[in-house]
Amino acid sequence: GLLLLTQILVSDAASIKLKHTPGYPVEADHARFLFRASRTYSNTNETIAVFILFALFAVYSGADASYIDAFSVTYFAGRVMHMLCYYANIALARSIGFVISLIGLIGMFVTSLTV
Repeated sequence: GLLLLTQILVSDAASIKLKHTPGYPVEADHARFLFRASRTYSNTNETIAVFILFALFAVYSGADASYIDAFSVTYFAGRVMHMLCYYANIALARSIGFVISLIGLIGMFVTSLTV
């Protein structure tokens, strides 16, 4: 929740600073911070539902909590890396952050299956 809130606030602050008119699309240009900030939020929003579903699956399947905790932290760390690197426009590191968060999600799912 804190990750999404942070991303909303950064995106909104950038929008206000640049006097972007609400309701109008943000120009698709990675050179512009507002675009990167809005994409960061959208990217996290796309994966958070999967994280929540896998966390619920883990709880209801009785998965080992220590593994689920570790993979949840992996997901979170990957999303933070992705966010910071997207803001800084560092494409390769951003992609690595995405892969780290994906490993966290896959780990949660596999751990829940092996109960």
